[in-house]
Amino acid sequence: MFIYLSKKIAIPNGLKLRCVSWNKEQGFIACGGEDGLLKVLKLEVQADDAKLKGLAAPSNLSMNQTLEGHSDAVQVVTWNEQYQKLTTSDQNGLIIVWMLYKGSWYEEMINNRNKSVVRSMSWNADGQKICIVYEDGAVIVGSVDGNRIWGKELKGIQLCHVAWSPDSKILLFGMANGEIHIYDSQGNFIVKMSVNCLVNVTGAVSIAGIHWYAGTEGYVETDCPCLAICFDNGRNQIMRHENDENPVLIDTGMNVVGIQWNHCGSVLAVAGSQKTDTQDKDLNVVQFYNPFGEHLRTLKLPGKQVAAVSWEGRGLRIALAVDSFIYFANIRPDYKWGYCSNTVVYAHTRPDRPEYCVVFWDTKNNEKYIKFVKSLISITTCGDFCILATKADDSHPQYVLVLCNSIGTPLDSKYIDIEPLFVTMTRTHVIAASKEAFYIWQYRVAKKLTAMEINQVSRTRKEGRERVYHIDDSPSGAGDGMFDFSKALVATRNPICCITASDKILITGRESGTIQRYTLPNVGLVQKYELNYRAYQMSLNCNSSRLAIIDITGLLTFFELDARVYDSTGQQVIGELLKFERKDVWDMKWANDNPDLFAMMEKTRMYVFRNLDPEEPIQTSGYICNFEDLEIKSVLLDEILKDPEHPNKDYILNFEIRSLRDSRALIEKVGIEDASQFIEDNPHPRLWRLLAEAALQKLDLKTAEQAFVRCKDYQGIEFVKRLGNLQSESMKQAEVAAYFGRFEEAERMYLDMDRRDLAISLRIKLGDWFRVLQLLKTGSGDADDTLLEQAYNAIGDYFADRQKWLNAVQYYLQGRNQERLAECYYMLEDYEGLEKLASSLPENNKLLPDIAHMFVTVGMCEQAVAAYLKSNQFKAAVDTCVHLNQWNKAVELAKNHNMKEIGSLLAKYASHLLEKNNTLDAIELYRKAHHFLDAAKLMFQVADEEAKKRTKPLRVKKLYVLAALLVENYHDQIKNTQKGKGKGKRSEATSALAGLLEEDASSSDNRIIDNAWRGAEAYHFFLLAQRQLYEGYVDAAMRTALHLRDYEDIIPAVEIYSMLALCACANRAFGTCSKAFIRLESLESLTLEQRQQYEDLALEIFTKHNPKDNKKSDLESLAEGGEGKLPTCIVTGRTITEYQFWMCTICKHCAHEQEISNLNFCPLCHSSVA
Repeated sequence: MFIYLSKKIAIPNGLKLRCVSWNKEQGFIACGGEDGLLKVLKLEVQADDAKLKGLAAPSNLSMNQTLEGHSDAVQVVTWNEQYQKLTTSDQNGLIIVWMLYKGSWYEEMINNRNKSVVRSMSWNADGQKICIVYEDGAVIVGSVDGNRIWGKELKGIQLCHVAWSPDSKILLFGMANGEIHIYDSQGNFIVKMSVNCLVNVTGAVSIAGIHWYAGTEGYVETDCPCLAICFDNGRNQIMRHENDENPVLIDTGMNVVGIQWNHCGSVLAVAGSQKTDTQDKDLNVVQFYNPFGEHLRTLKLPGKQVAAVSWEGRGLRIALAVDSFIYFANIRPDYKWGYCSNTVVYAHTRPDRPEYCVVFWDTKNNEKYIKFVKSLISITTCGDFCILATKADDSHPQYVLVLCNSIGTPLDSKYIDIEPLFVTMTRTHVIAASKEAFYIWQYRVAKKLTAMEINQVSRTRKEGRERVYHIDDSPSGAGDGMFDFSKALVATRNPICCITASDKILITGRESGTIQRYTLPNVGLVQKYELNYRAYQMSLNCNSSRLAIIDITGLLTFFELDARVYDSTGQQVIGELLKFERKDVWDMKWANDNPDLFAMMEKTRMYVFRNLDPEEPIQTSGYICNFEDLEIKSVLLDEILKDPEHPNKDYILNFEIRSLRDSRALIEKVGIEDASQFIEDNPHPRLWRLLAEAALQKLDLKTAEQAFVRCKDYQGIEFVKRLGNLQSESMKQAEVAAYFGRFEEAERMYLDMDRRDLAISLRIKLGDWFRVLQLLKTGSGDADDTLLEQAYNAIGDYFADRQKWLNAVQYYLQGRNQERLAECYYMLEDYEGLEKLASSLPENNKLLPDIAHMFVTVGMCEQAVAAYLKSNQFKAAVDTCVHLNQWNKAVELAKNHNMKEIGSLLAKYASHLLEKNNTLDAIELYRKAHHFLDAAKLMFQVADEEAKKRTKPLRVKKLYVLAALLVENYHDQIKNTQKGKGKGKRSEATSALAGLLEEDASSSDNRIIDNAWRGAEAYHFFLLAQRQLYEGYVDAAMRTALHLRDYEDIIPAVEIYSMLALCACANRAFGTCSKAFIRLESLESLTLEQRQQYEDLALEIFTKHNPKDNKKSDLESLAEGGEGKLPTCIVTGRTITEYQFWMCTICKHCAHEQEISNLNFCPLCHSSVA
């Protein structure tokens, strides 16, 4: 920041001031002093010129009212900004509240305790409450409407200061002895504050000021120190909150009278006086610090005794009460900002966000892009790019350099371990420096570089893109830079204080005044220059021959880097300090295209210098963005940051320098001939271009061509030649109008000449397709169809780019652009439209695979396959089915198109599923792919495993039924393929037989195929016997249990014979029961203990009952039929002896007709009986 005194106002009768306060919202300044002096002033800008804004505009007193009411010295003045009230108090303890009525201030309330004197008053952040403290320890808290909320007498305490916390929950009371006590908002004592800044201070101290910034404009950093407490001996502490045990400590080394934060808590002003060695009287000064205790600037003041300090509402001015004067100083803040390719980049804080809000404002199109950045340190720009330097995070001291383009898109970023206090960038390098070292990053962006630049870049590319150098090292330039931050952290006695760079050289300034010059891109230390002052800001001109230096006091000097001069001893030295200096300079910019031109800001004036000779100054307070083509672009950042969300184009100012203004005046007033002569004497490409354009307007083609040649504008020369070949005068004028961008005028001229084709081609060049369409439709005669289609498609593209797909579809339909139509349908999720489009396309159209892929991405298998088949991509169709798990479709397609690899694919996928133990998924996969036998094998495995668990027999039966059904599907499949093969040649029986033979030949797994239903039968009868037993049909149960003897391979024998013994015993068929027990006792799978138990049970049963069946058992009556075994009824478990019986169509099992008639489903396979 830079600060300078700008104005002073004298108080009548030489009355000494005691206090001053500047209202932040409405801009009133209240000052109080001896003999009851109380004045309210207001400075307002009186600018006739609209261009004059901010500090540059002259300001006059629009209000100067003396408020009568106090008889003694006014000691305290404080504003309530929310309610426009002024509260004042004098030496007698009289308090007056003033209000504004019709532009003047009047007394609203008066209060006097007549006991003691008011030492301090403070309104809380929302202006609802005021706290008043008296010297004798009395405290009163009142509301804005004058009611007393509470009062308290603090016994034996002398009070002198009070401050509210931002949330109004805490009050700080400052005592006369320098102690600070913390109270809650109801006046209850909490704790005494620890004052770290007074450690090892002896003697009496008093508090000079307490100011707690309320966060109304956001904070410069998260968890930023905001409570400043300062003592009269110059010791100061800045705390994050009232209990901060680690505050920022500052020793200002002065006698302090007052302190105040600026509007956003980024700068603390400390006013007072300092002892000097030379003068006997003290010197009045204001010191400025940031919240982290770093000293920013010093402002020296005239007069005997400074009494008070107060900031203006936007932090651009500061008012100081000195003796009987109010001095005003202007502040030029160090904004975080930059300018790249027509874009102003600036950062500001917001109360609702902890981060910085970085705005990329494109001044050409007036569009803005916002980016939120945590812990932003600085913004640096060059060309089309900008670097945001930020802190990585609070815990680890790492920093990030983010390379962005002009709309804030991050292109690249680098983490570094040194703090980037100073950052500069060129078109190829970013250089960041801490106090001890500098880091160089050769950034790469996809940008057109010339062949020579590419050469340079590729040459340096090998040495690596990042290097670090310590400031005390002397690199030779032979690529000896290392990428090691550890040595960069070594301390130095002579720290870096600023840096600057051009494409060829890097300059670093050090605190002792040494300036070091390095070559780029290979960093080698070439030269050290010694100056007798410390640089604060440096800048190189466009050919790197001259260095501009601004020091901390705002003194601008120039240093000729390559000049060879003799020093006082007669030695030849390189580098010469020019005998030129300007004071109070806070910004300067070299011209990009002329090494002798520069512009600088001195207070509120801008000067342009050519060869160190100034032109007349321009009143402005803008920051210079850019200086090229004899034009200076400057931005009024102060105005923009009043409302940073809505920047206004009026805040960008363009100034033309004198030679450009003179040439323009000559052309307009005198004529082209004289102007041409003037430009010849003061040549510059911009002036030649000005002349060329003026000559073109007058159709003076000869002069225009010469001027274009002088400013090396090849397109201009070509254009003039083309104009020369045109016959008609009006045609030439139309072309010139188009050249200067007056397109409406040019189009009108073309249409007047009846050359609609030229008007259309002009609009096509401009890309204004809506107008092209209009012209095509309005013309007489037929419009050109291809042009119409092109226009429709271009408008479609316009809408598609803006993601207005519905509008785009309408135009693409008219322009018959199937490719983009497909894309729009896909974006709109209009899959019907996409399907229609696919069906309307001819076979093998190149768009079909793309449409198919769109269907695949949303899982629409059928449509995707259709599209692939239409474009004859059978493999892609099969792959789609596989991808979407439609294996049956995949197998079918593979068979239809004789593709071999589907089997292997299937096997691969199945084995993958089995590895993951997803057996059921594998079965499903095989079933969908019609590989029924493989599915059945797996199903049998599952059923066998489930049977081994011996848990739920019903579930086991279901699994066996499923397995058997899969085998039945396999039979049908074999039959059908045989049928297909022998169509019309043989009878059905023959083909069925052939199917069976093939099946026999092909299947090694005969057990599975022949006895598919055995497992299901076993569990069916096992469950049936139990059901019959529980329902009391003991005879039926025993008959069913007798069948189970055939299934010992499926159900464990113990279970079968236990069941049989139980049923037989219940049926009193003790003969059968006895046989079952004999079997049980002879089983080898039983332990001795189990066997013993069976023997004991048998003994118990057969001692009571004779082991003989009562009635003749069916065991014997099961007459073996001639053709083998008789069928068994699956409903009752009885043997079927009738000739008429029912047989299931699916599982081929039988039942008595009268039994099945009551059922709807087959009891075994559960298929429908009907």
